[in-house]
Amino acid sequence: MTEPFPLSPSLWAATAPPAAATPPLGEATRADVCIVGGGYCGLSAALHLAEQGADTVLLEAREPGWGGSGRNGGQVIPGLKYDPLELEAKFGPEAGPQLVAFAGSTADTVFDLIGRHAMDVPHVRNGWIQGAHTEAGLGEVARRAEQWAARGVATELLDRDGVARKLGSHSYLGGWIDKRGGAIQPLAFARGLARAALAAGARIHGGTAVTRLERQGDRWRVETDRGVAVDAAQVLMATNAYTGDVVPRLRRTVIAVNSFQVATEPLGDNVRKTILPEGHVSSDTRKLLLYFRLDHQGRLLMGGRGPFREPRGADDWAHLERVLGKLFPQAKGTPIAYRWCGRVAVTRDYLPHLHEPAPGLLVDIGCMGRGVGLQTTMGRALARYLGSGNQAELPLPVVPITPIPAHALNRLYVSAIVAWYRLTDGGVK
Repeated sequence: MTEPFPLSPSLWAATAPPAAATPPLGEATRADVCIVGGGYCGLSAALHLAEQGADTVLLEAREPGWGGSGRNGGQVIPGLKYDPLELEAKFGPEAGPQLVAFAGSTADTVFDLIGRHAMDVPHVRNGWIQGAHTEAGLGEVARRAEQWAARGVATELLDRDGVARKLGSHSYLGGWIDKRGGAIQPLAFARGLARAALAAGARIHGGTAVTRLERQGDRWRVETDRGVAVDAAQVLMATNAYTGDVVPRLRRTVIAVNSFQVATEPLGDNVRKTILPEGHVSSDTRKLLLYFRLDHQGRLLMGGRGPFREPRGADDWAHLERVLGKLFPQAKGTPIAYRWCGRVAVTRDYLPHLHEPAPGLLVDIGCMGRGVGLQTTMGRALARYLGSGNQAELPLPVVPITPIPAHALNRLYVSAIVAWYRLTDGGVK
């Protein structure tokens, strides 16, 4: 596998508070639970397990937040790719509403944790706007807003003029506001979770890649590239889009696509007042959605899909820079200060997957671009399950590991679909 694009060129690496010390694992140790992966799910699970009194060790190949958790757009959007009625139809009259409630609570989890642990995380919670760029999109957002409103969520439908006022762009026919949504500095949040987990008693070791899992009696031996191992009663794999081959066939259950982002220099006051003036965050209804927001220092961020391969130069972000100028002509010409990318794990059915391939081995994978709230809340749920063994704590059923057929060819297929959507998804007006 090609070495992933480094974290350091990103806006988030430049503006996050310092990371807590998480030195590599230096000697063999025992634990109740060993977590593999230091993203939102793993860090949240470590925090909640430690609070439950479990002796917890987390191993991360690089540093906590190095993967998608420190690279995403920082938008905290509740829900899943499916709307409530679709989830209820898919999972039935009992499990369906429970999953809807879980999905609807994910933004609350993030902001509650930031407040409860006094994390040094720039954040805002003024709502998420989904803009519709076609007539079909208008119907989609109207249905979505109606279904969440029926479940007690504060929503608002916007016409063309209303969405233009809220976004500062005239490129959309309308949209809706989900007032649960907001934004965080994503790497700061990952580092905040790590500090909170350490304070609760969890042990976190960066620079420690797991190379092998072996079942020994009723426990697990977790071997590392440091030449030392963890002896654990239970193991949680939470590596998501950066999954390797430690668990057989797991990597082939997802397509790990790259999400590319750019950020401008801080906007001048006059321009800044015309773009997302009320502090909303936004993404749209395109198949290859665009997502954008202002950061806590007034930079304009634009994100979207890029090539599967790791970037080779600034030209790989040129499509986002063009879109930024078209969506927000008032910001056109503002220098681009940061360009970065990170991987998003997409499953075949666009749902997160939970696997338990052997006793005491639990796997969480798949975020579909909503990982901030989803995976933070999933980590809490998995901690409760690991502590109790009660499957009612799980928001989704445990399913077998089922690789995507012709996985390598699917990457080529998805690349072709991406190219097709770029031609047919509707230009930015």
